[in-house]
Amino acid sequence: MTGGDPATMKTDVWKKVLLPLLQPEYDHVQTIRMGTKALTYHPYRFLTEPDADELIELFATMRNHGKHVSIMGHFSHHQEMGPVTLEAVRRLREEGGATIRTQSPVMRHINDDPDVWATMWDKQIQNGMIPYYMFIARDTGAQNYFEITLSRALDIYQGARKQVSGLGHTARGPSMSSGPGKICVVGRETVANEDIFILKFLQARNNDWCDRVFFAKYDEKATWIDQLKPAFGEKKFFFEDEYHAIIDEKQRKYDEMQKELSQ
Repeated sequence: MTGGDPATMKTDVWKKVLLPLLQPEYDHVQTIRMGTKALTYHPYRFLTEPDADELIELFATMRNHGKHVSIMGHFSHHQEMGPVTLEAVRRLREEGGATIRTQSPVMRHINDDPDVWATMWDKQIQNGMIPYYMFIARDTGAQNYFEITLSRALDIYQGARKQVSGLGHTARGPSMSSGPGKICVVGRETVANEDIFILKFLQARNNDWCDRVFFAKYDEKATWIDQLKPAFGEKKFFFEDEYHAIIDEKQRKYDEMQKELSQ
């Protein structure tokens, strides 16, 4: 459930979407995932809105029928977790039976500090949430104001990770949701006298790329995968030719569909 913020929907709309999934023909659908920032900007959605009780009951119904409700809570700073938010978290977990995983982009002026992330992850763990992802912000909107380099993002992630217990090590990152797939900056090393970034596909256009490790020249100014160059004298990253072929094929099919619709 994504696209905008699905938590803004009324419960009767949620019912139209979710209740049909209880039919036997949808037994293969085992997890319902919702991405939302409502826990920070409007936690009352799950507490005192006129249909809040009905929404919590709906989540409980899905759980009682064997469906896992996973809420991806967008938290950018530990100050967003005030008493009202934490009460909404408690209610979703204890009454609705939902699991709450947390994620956020790392952004200059807001959370570009390992102490902020460590404090945030610790507080989330204390309240039954699961740290899930640290993202590199996409190139959208006023992103330049919030932009940080891949090198800095890696320093923040590693600095925060050192401060939390193993329970906080569930947070993956820093990662980029790029065209070829979700790419994680695993580390920086010097190999054969060359400074490099170690990169890894967490998800990919081609499943065979998943968990593949590859290497880029270290660039302290780079902020996205398309600004990096392959290490060790390679001309291209291993996935580039196949990725462009995939995109070309999708464009070809789209053009054919548009042509058919216009006839």
